[in-house]
Amino acid sequence: MPPRPIHEPRRDDCPWCGSKRLRTRLRASDLLQHRPGTFAVDECRDCAHTFQNPRLTAEGLALYQRPPAGGLPGGSAERVLATRTRRRRLVATARAMLPFSEPESWLDVGTGDALFPEVAKEVFAYTSFDGLDPTARVVRAREAGRVEEAHQGQLTDPATGARLRARYDVVSMLGHVEHTLDPRAELRAALLALRPGGHLLLELPEPRSAFAALLGKWWVAHGQPRHLHLIPLPNLRAELESRGCTVVTADRSGAHVPHDLAAALALSLSHSVPAPRTALLRAAAPLVTAAGALDHALAPLLRHTRFSNTYRVIARKN
Repeated sequence: MPPRPIHEPRRDDCPWCGSKRLRTRLRASDLLQHRPGTFAVDECRDCAHTFQNPRLTAEGLALYQRPPAGGLPGGSAERVLATRTRRRRLVATARAMLPFSEPESWLDVGTGDALFPEVAKEVFAYTSFDGLDPTARVVRAREAGRVEEAHQGQLTDPATGARLRARYDVVSMLGHVEHTLDPRAELRAALLALRPGGHLLLELPEPRSAFAALLGKWWVAHGQPRHLHLIPLPNLRAELESRGCTVVTADRSGAHVPHDLAAALALSLSHSVPAPRTALLRAAAPLVTAAGALDHALAPLLRHTRFSNTYRVIARKN
């Protein structure tokens, strides 16, 4: 039996609006795990939706998402990318829900090791947090006490959707939607898991960030080959409103992650330094640290400009 293809056929229209006015934004290899292959990212000239084209199949996505034996190469790149889960930022994300009534139940989708639920419990001590993830990490998170219920699988699976239907006051998707094969289906499934009046909490990379144009393939949110869709804020807002939601928060400044320069430098060093990399990358670590310090120094200004790299949306299910 021949192996199943890891790419779908290349499409000539936008998966979001159907326009055929596409341009290739960039071509990139796997800069993080250094696996073979080159991937194209196209942008729609009409709605600005940015997507991998041709897109990986589910089998291809599973292949590239699987951690390599021995961990990720280029340790400095891995450490910089981990700043996305720093405790202070996760606390700020959880606190964004404080203006609304305290939720009884909360589902974190794409939770991984459930770091966000663990931190969010400090803000919402009386909320029951559950986690959903396609990997067994969520099961280990339940065993460690970070979530009360662990759901292993996809939110869009019919059996999972039926089990979780109308169970939650809050559903969060942080850095998750850009990894999914069908973002619209993912949003529909999330809304079905909400009770009427519940809230959907989303954080996504902003593909119109000035950093995307400045850094090109080294911009960490381009994230090839694991990021399949980058959705501009107006597109996401319109989609949620068309599904009967009220967008109560749409925030670029509060969600900005100060890591663009450091992550770009770490990725470029990891990509350009010949194997074995460990000693040379360790010697270059002070450069990455300095770039990270610059990211943080500039963040108070950049978060209020077109350089803001992430947006947060809170939508109420009417």
